[in-house]
Amino acid sequence: MAKLAMGEQNPTSWKYTWKITNFTSLTQKKRILIFPKGNNTEHLSIYLDVADSTRLPYGWSRNAHFKLILVNQNDYGNSCIKETEHIFTSRESDWGFTSFIPLCQVHDSCCGYLVNNTLMVVAEILAPQPSAEITQLAEPPANVPRATPTDTFDTYFTNLEETINAAQSYPARGVLNTSNQEGALSTSEAPTLEEVEKAKLSLKECLSDNFKLNVKDRLAEAMSTLSIARSGLSLDQQKSVKAFWANFDEFTSDFLTFEQDNAEFELQKLLKDQMLATMKKNHNTHILYKHFLGDLTKEEEEFNKKLDEVKSRREKLISDWEILMVDSEEAKSGYKDQEKKVVQAEEKKRIAEERMSRSTTAWSNLKTQFC
Repeated sequence: MAKLAMGEQNPTSWKYTWKITNFTSLTQKKRILIFPKGNNTEHLSIYLDVADSTRLPYGWSRNAHFKLILVNQNDYGNSCIKETEHIFTSRESDWGFTSFIPLCQVHDSCCGYLVNNTLMVVAEILAPQPSAEITQLAEPPANVPRATPTDTFDTYFTNLEETINAAQSYPARGVLNTSNQEGALSTSEAPTLEEVEKAKLSLKECLSDNFKLNVKDRLAEAMSTLSIARSGLSLDQQKSVKAFWANFDEFTSDFLTFEQDNAEFELQKLLKDQMLATMKKNHNTHILYKHFLGDLTKEEEEFNKKLDEVKSRREKLISDWEILMVDSEEAKSGYKDQEKKVVQAEEKKRIAEERMSRSTTAWSNLKTQFC
């Protein structure tokens, strides 16, 4: 048997952990809530079951929002988690996932689910939540990076799709088809043949359909008359009438209980179908959102591509600008050097002009004397 250990509790949730040792040696098909070989499938099957459901009061029911976790013992953040909500009753005392995870992954040592031939499963019962509220499916250790919002959406709506598929493939539960009965006061005086025939006709009309409360008195009157009839009935008819009449109150009480329970069942089924319709609508909207996100991602990629081109042009411009600045700085430095050289050359030119003026005067005097 798998070991059941009770984990932490708080006012809004209860967590239970199953540690199943020697998992591969289990030969029975079903172990508590675990189907080690799969429930007619090549997947590990895990269900949440109401303990001792056969001992609970008649007509019991309980709504539970829960999640089942196949623990990755190497990395809790990669644990396999599925979440759902169900109204547990005597007819549906267990609920879960037939295809929780492929068996090949369970037995793959790289996946971390089966370690030292030990499997760990956690069942966490949560407080009921509004259907539109998205909750984090598991709380990873502090050192594990948190998932992005889109990862959370995908995980949640994948689990929601599995819930929808399970709901649509779950066999419809039909209404029980039973007979109808009731009683009235009998008389000590045997009825006439005419009264017997009238009672037989009334009984036949009452039996033309399933039992209805509005025919109880009429049925009782007919049964009362026929139960004391001395003639007009075959032996088998007399036996059938007496057997029914002897337990009339009990039988009619059963039909009354059935009608009440059937009405409750139809109401709960209607509410369940409404929730299923809401889940399907939300799931379709989720798919539409993913389509929109894909379009935005493409736009973002195109924008980033253009942005990269702009950045490249900007870097080229800045590079050319820096080269221009270097050239300008070289020209500026050369200008200042040349400015100094011009001053020096100008001074030399002035001195040369003065000397040239003296020489020119002497040359002119000499030319005057001899020419």
